[in-house]
Amino acid sequence: MTDDDFDLSRFLPYALNQAAEATSIGFQKYYRQRYGMLRTEWRVLFHLGRYGAMTAKGICDRASLHKTKVSRAVYALEQKRFLVRTPQEQDRRHETLALTRQGQVVYSDLFEAAKSYDAKLSAHFTAQEREILNRCLEKISKL
Repeated sequence: MTDDDFDLSRFLPYALNQAAEATSIGFQKYYRQRYGMLRTEWRVLFHLGRYGAMTAKGICDRASLHKTKVSRAVYALEQKRFLVRTPQEQDRRHETLALTRQGQVVYSDLFEAAKSYDAKLSAHFTAQEREILNRCLEKISKL
């Protein structure tokens, strides 16, 4: 294959990354301006809001995030008083993370904003295109 045969914009990992960045920017502006959050922070908060109390490892596994990033996000969310840590009875080295009342309010706001943003993005596709896109993304995520 020569350089002329390779179109970077059609290289699937590159194209997916570009699409992810382009579609994330609008929502990122919302949570960053409104709550001063970084991307990993909103993802941690969202997982706790959606799935309930869990360990940092549980978030890492569910969200496919590195433990260092989750640890930093947990610290930042704790400083903002959006979550609390509770040592586990059976092993005090591990903590259960849960949203505070304030964290739940923030989660509810972000949940509604995410639904609205998703609807705005979805408006660019027909229902059939959206279904095909979702199926393709699911297939890719299971590779």
